[in-house]
Amino acid sequence: MLGVGRTPLDDASFRQEMASALPRFAAHLPAEAAAFVPLLHYQSIDTGDPAAYEQVKQRVYGLCAELGIPHNCLFYLSTPPDLYPKISACLAASDLNTSGDGWKRLVVEKPFGRDLASARELNRQLLAEWREDQLYRIDHYLGKETVQNLLVFRFANEIFDSLWNHRYVDYVEITSAESLGVERRAGYFDGSGIVRDMVQNHLLQVLAMVAIDPPGNFDATSVRYETLKVFQSLRTLQDADLARSVVLGQYAASSVRGQEMAAYRAEPGIPAGSRADTFAAMRLFLDHHRWFDVPFYLRVGKRLPTRVTEVVVHFRKTPHPAFGVRGGAEAQQNHLIIRIQPDEGILLQFGLKEPGAGFHVKPVSMDFHYSDLADTRVPESYERLLLDCMSGDATLYAMGEAVEKCWSFIDPVIAWRESGEAPLFGYPAGSWGPREADALIEADGHFWRYPCQNLASGGEYCEL
Repeated sequence: MLGVGRTPLDDASFRQEMASALPRFAAHLPAEAAAFVPLLHYQSIDTGDPAAYEQVKQRVYGLCAELGIPHNCLFYLSTPPDLYPKISACLAASDLNTSGDGWKRLVVEKPFGRDLASARELNRQLLAEWREDQLYRIDHYLGKETVQNLLVFRFANEIFDSLWNHRYVDYVEITSAESLGVERRAGYFDGSGIVRDMVQNHLLQVLAMVAIDPPGNFDATSVRYETLKVFQSLRTLQDADLARSVVLGQYAASSVRGQEMAAYRAEPGIPAGSRADTFAAMRLFLDHHRWFDVPFYLRVGKRLPTRVTEVVVHFRKTPHPAFGVRGGAEAQQNHLIIRIQPDEGILLQFGLKEPGAGFHVKPVSMDFHYSDLADTRVPESYERLLLDCMSGDATLYAMGEAVEKCWSFIDPVIAWRESGEAPLFGYPAGSWGPREADALIEADGHFWRYPCQNLASGGEYCEL
């Protein structure tokens, strides 16, 4: 592994710096971590100087020769996005994008642009020097085990896939909550907001895994094509729809578990009059036969009560109440809860007869927790994604066209917010967002699920 950057370091200094981080990230692999450190190398260059990339090429090819391995190269750009075009072009100018002597792949992190126009321009610049099959646009949400398990859960279990449509599903909600504020990302976040930072990529990618049709084959081409079809079916939010379908908020000062929390505008590095959104709730529809007239509700925010990401599928109520009013809880719907983080797992809620006289229906649950697999370690997102990239498997990476489709859907929301016409509702830090978010979903006769009935570890860990 060759680290490349502006910081003047030699191999020994770089290894020492990386070795100090390994106990945190690879504590379960002490022997492998110790063997990994000597394989780390470093090259200091001016990343804006095309001639400097010849040094990178010579260093990479020299290391390959020492180890007797092909020139297979994965270039991971952990840099500001505005440097992607320059660095990718410089790599290409040194023939580090040609595959004759081994494969060459380029990994870029989000954000992939700031809007549709910039995303298209970024794709154009990258594709000027690299083929689409060489580009890997990484989104760590797709590397999460429970997000991938959505596909297996649906398509390996006919009992659920047969119910996965508008005949049986009433509505779907996707929640991604964080208890933290902006922390050290004030500059970036204030220029982006939660819709750009989370909805355009993470939440829409999770939605695609929920709504996707079964692919003809479980390979990268088929899965990515079906994912693209979901994004193509997103119903455009017209100007008249925005106020009825989108709620934006910003957290205000409050006391959370005895600790005073500052308002967003009082956070270090945030302008006093900032209108950046730290919360968003949205109602959207897919113009798709499978999901005809089924609303999808997205909810995402900072300074909410805890950290939790989950998908909740609400099934329709029985058309005829077999037990009448005597059933008591029978009116409750069946819910399928897919917890992405933390306490990863799946929970199915349904009704059973309560012991005793009469037919009183009691809600009960069947659940599965990954933590129950005591001998199985759930890999980190980047572990899976980087291994896939090395293997040439792009299934869990975003296509350029898919990225553009997501931006084309989100652009009207961002334009509405930036025009100053969108209301920005305040909500106390530590709450579940502004009351208007409840009104959004309740107007349809639906309700948010408020997760984390049990909060462990001082209120920070949300149990399924």
